[in-house]
This record gives sequence, C-alpha cells and structure tokens, in this order.
Amino acid sequence: GNMRTGIGYDIHRFSKGRKCTLGGVSFDFSAGLEGHSDADVLLHAVCDAILGAAALGDIGRHFPDTSPEYRGISSLVLLEKVNLLIREKGYEVNNLDITVICEEPKITSRAGEMADNISRIISVPAKDINIKGTTNEGVGGIGRGEAAAAVAVATIIPTSDYERQ
Repeated sequence: GNMRTGIGYDIHRFSKGRKCTLGGVSFDFSAGLEGHSDADVLLHAVCDAILGAAALGDIGRHFPDTSPEYRGISSLVLLEKVNLLIREKGYEVNNLDITVICEEPKITSRAGEMADNISRIISVPAKDINIKGTTNEGVGGIGRGEAAAAVAVATIIPTSDYERQ
C-alpha cells in the first residue's frame, strides 16, 4: 500500500518553576520545559513526524505560538488534532519510533505510560509505539542539562475500513 514516513524534531530549554511533562506524563523534576504550550518536546516531535508523513507541514503552521488559544495547552490535545488532520487525508498512523535526548529526567521507566497516552489518542496499539531515552554524553547545551530534545519517526498507512488487530 501507500505507506509514508515522516520525521519530527524538537528541542526546548528547561526553565525553573515549570511543570515537566513528557509524553503526557508529569515528572517530579526541578525544572520544566519552556514553551507556549506545555512544551512537551516528545509529543511535539511526534506531531511533526505524523504531519510530515502526510505532507501537512508542521505544528507551527497548524498551531502557531502567536495564538492565545494554544497557550499552556496539553500537547495531547495537539496530537489529537494532528491525528484528525491525517485521517481527513485518508491516513492513519501505523507505528512510531521516538528518542528523547536529555541528561535528566530519566524517561525509560515511564516509557510504557507515555506509549499508553499516545496509543489512546491515535488508536495505535502501544506495542507499535517505541519510546527510548538517551543522553547527550555531557556535550553541548543538552549535555549541560539546559534543554531536552526529541526525534520521532512516524509511518502512516491508508486508513482501513476494518479494525486494526
């Protein structure tokens, strides 16, 4: 079939006094990520990967950070909107592969919760959503703990009329 692939990348600085949310999961951490929305770097990369696969631009185009309605919005809501956009084009997500790059917090132990959050919204089995964490080995701003980044690859397929097994 007409399988398509997209890649997403995002980076946000850490900022004291903000909540740290990754993959829709709250982390008890000394700083959160800075941004117009909840700055969920993992979900922003996922949204861009899905939009890219469908040749629909990026989240900046669909949800501009100049728009007050998106201030503080949960990125799970953005993911839901992105999923609707590709479904309108006749596609659904087949699988996701996601890497979060940061020194702290450690995300691997909560990867299952994140996959469950994403699974619930885009109706893809959690077993088809791969989430892993790596550090930047102390190199650069990420390595100094100033920021977190994420890279995601999404594969989308034409929407089927039957339920996915």
